[in-house]
Amino acid sequence: METRGKTRAEIRREYKAAPRRAGVYQIKNQKSGKVLLGSSTNLHGPLNRHRFMLSIGRHLNVALQEDWNRLGPDAFTFDILEEVKPSQDPHFDLDDELTLLEQIWIEKLGLPGERSYNVGPIHRD
Repeated sequence: METRGKTRAEIRREYKAAPRRAGVYQIKNQKSGKVLLGSSTNLHGPLNRHRFMLSIGRHLNVALQEDWNRLGPDAFTFDILEEVKPSQDPHFDLDDELTLLEQIWIEKLGLPGERSYNVGPIHRD
């Protein structure tokens, strides 16, 4: 979204009108390979919130915050791993689809374990 020359109200209107992207994301420590895995019905919201909370030193995940403080922001990537494709099927359940996708990624990445910042099995934002 191009913001140059637009008013704050125009930017806000465009943001609200943009379709929400649901899926699975990760915050990855490039030095250690540790990952915080999560899912959301609005991927950009939690990724922005995680980045902000880390930058002000107030992230709820203590281990992630400590590594961020020690290694700096350049040691981390914020990635969307997979998006849920919208469906017109009346039986489609977005929450169920996100849970399934997250379980697939947990298995794929071998989480939880010592390579995980996750403190529980599922992290839904």
